[in-house]
Amino acid sequence: GLLARLQTSALIVRTLSSSNSFSQSIPSCLWKLGRLNHVAIAVPDLEKAQSLYKDVLGAEVSETVALPEHGVYTVFVELGNTKLELLHPLGDKSPIASFLQKNKTGGMHHICIEVDDIKAAMTELKKKKIRILSEEPKIGAHGKPVIFLHPKDCHGVLVELEQA
Repeated sequence: GLLARLQTSALIVRTLSSSNSFSQSIPSCLWKLGRLNHVAIAVPDLEKAQSLYKDVLGAEVSETVALPEHGVYTVFVELGNTKLELLHPLGDKSPIASFLQKNKTGGMHHICIEVDDIKAAMTELKKKKIRILSEEPKIGAHGKPVIFLHPKDCHGVLVELEQA
């Protein structure tokens, strides 16, 4: 009955945990991916976008913050389990300005995922031939180090990693 099933289950677990093929299939990273921090959306009209999320959809929306080192204005929309980041160009050389030239109505710009060790992540990703768009992390909108991974190495998605 039950005792025989428990003994069989314990034997299977011991066999799997000592099996070389099983343990070799799990990558041994020195860092871990965490939760989705935000999805960033480039918008041509920041006030209109803020109004949509605040006045129409009833979300909690932050004040506008200028990030000159990134060439953007940011606004965060709280969603409970994550955030939306509304991005608008700050100056002509802003990467968001060039994005909006190609996408006149705006659109998804990047996703941001937290990591527990950004330096270890950079080292390992470089070894795995994933291009990082800066030599060193920059301080992001949350006051924490961030890096961006090349979209061509991430199935067409610009991925931001943020130190948790």
